Amino acid sequence: MDWSQLLSSTFLWYALAAGLLVAVVSGPLGCFAVWRRMAYFGDTLAHSALLGVTLGFVLHIQPTLAVVASSCVLALLLVYLQRRQHLSVDTLLGILSHSMLALGIVTMSLLKINVDLLSLLLGDLLAVSSQDLILMAVAAVIIAGLLWYLWPKLLAFTLHEELAAVEGVPVDKIRLALMLMLALLIAIAMKVVGVLLITALLIIPAATARRLSATPEQMAGFASLIGCVSVVVGLTMSIVWDSPAGPSIVLAAGLFFLLGHLRAARA
Repeated sequence: MDWSQLLSSTFLWYALAAGLLVAVVSGPLGCFAVWRRMAYFGDTLAHSALLGVTLGFVLHIQPTLAVVASSCVLALLLVYLQRRQHLSVDTLLGILSHSMLALGIVTMSLLKINVDLLSLLLGDLLAVSSQDLILMAVAAVIIAGLLWYLWPKLLAFTLHEELAAVEGVPVDKIRLALMLMLALLIAIAMKVVGVLLITALLIIPAATARRLSATPEQMAGFASLIGCVSVVVGLTMSIVWDSPAGPSIVLAAGLFFLLGHLRAARA
């Protein structure tokens, strides 16, 4: 393998930049997903991304923007249904998650939309374009800005929702803001790890960081760091072994989680 030629390739640096952007913002958001047990919510939003891609092709708009829109609409729908439904939240999310995935695939088939379904399901990091990278950067800046601005209220809401409401925290607005940030992250992460693996990239680094941290801020920082290292290691594995980039990144994150737990068990 000619590493000098490879390192001079634009596509590799685009892929690395895209992966790091997603990893940096998914760290803190993943912590909230772990703390509030929102993994299934993330799966539901991720599975709806296929329908967003379909709408993008039908309406002739950029697929990432269509996914952002569809994910945000579903997040709003989930907030509404969680207040008025008679089923448990897990049951509701399970129904919506698989229904949205099936609807996206069936719609693509019926409309004869010619897309690489495997790349949508597992990611296509090495095909990131400059336009994709710009959209990811804008979304990452928005998410990071909202996290910085809302951090104290998000923590209060996460630690004790009723007490936060008594102290004047607008819990409904904070819940909605958290869901919309997750929707935005999932929309940009689809290119990196695909619809089926987005939640893994969100949850695994945060779960690994939990054992290494003494404060919420430390956990968020370690989760971002572990996510970034997973991207670098996974991308290297993909190049050396010619394996899919998205699954390789998630595999690297899973190995770090396993090593962290083995170390904790020996301590």
